[in-house]
Amino acid sequence: MNKVFFKDLGIHQNYQQTWDFQENLLAETVVIKSRNREKEKNGQSDFELTQNHLLFVEHPHVYTLGKSGHIENMLANEDLLKQIDATFVKTNRGGDITYHGPGQLVGYPIFDLDNFKPDIHLYMRNLEEVIIKTIAHYGLKGERSSGETGVWLDVGKPYARKICAMGVKASRWVTMHGFALNVNTDLKYFEYIIPCGIKDKAVTSIEREIDKKLSMEHIKEKTKSAFEEVFEIEIV
Repeated sequence: MNKVFFKDLGIHQNYQQTWDFQENLLAETVVIKSRNREKEKNGQSDFELTQNHLLFVEHPHVYTLGKSGHIENMLANEDLLKQIDATFVKTNRGGDITYHGPGQLVGYPIFDLDNFKPDIHLYMRNLEEVIIKTIAHYGLKGERSSGETGVWLDVGKPYARKICAMGVKASRWVTMHGFALNVNTDLKYFEYIIPCGIKDKAVTSIEREIDKKLSMEHIKEKTKSAFEEVFEIEIV
């Protein structure tokens, strides 16, 4: 069973600093994999094990745009961003624009998929399954929406709404970035963007759906347990 090293970065963690931290973990893993390839070429067998990491964080108000995203989905200008105490960052992840902020559980798995299965599609479906299992503890039925990454409620109905956004990057089968689950999130911040570039669907949170504010610590534990079950890992 793969071990995954867990770190809770806490609240109000700067997005760029957290991104840099992910990049460093990814780079360390890629270096090990490169050394292993050289050893394999040279007929050596003393390969080094790569590590897998899982980071949890709550960011200050920030909008992030994926590398294939469209800037026109950012509706707020610089003056408005200052008024709402938010920042804007262009990233190297997949997906379009999304929001991160207090009351939202953001998870960044830095997984070497060669330790699992080197299949990005399967990895994304597994990430969705983690969230589906997590929110089931609160009586919510999470679903996938065809062609739209993430986890949704009431798919196929006029009031379908997204509860968890996802966007990742992989380099040599090592992942970074991840998911953003709306727990006690202030949803008014989504009014300043076209979330994920999807105009006709709403955004929701667990708090809005069950009319109750949740303990972030409680949902972190449920999410970690779901990771262990879905990815067959041990979080340490």
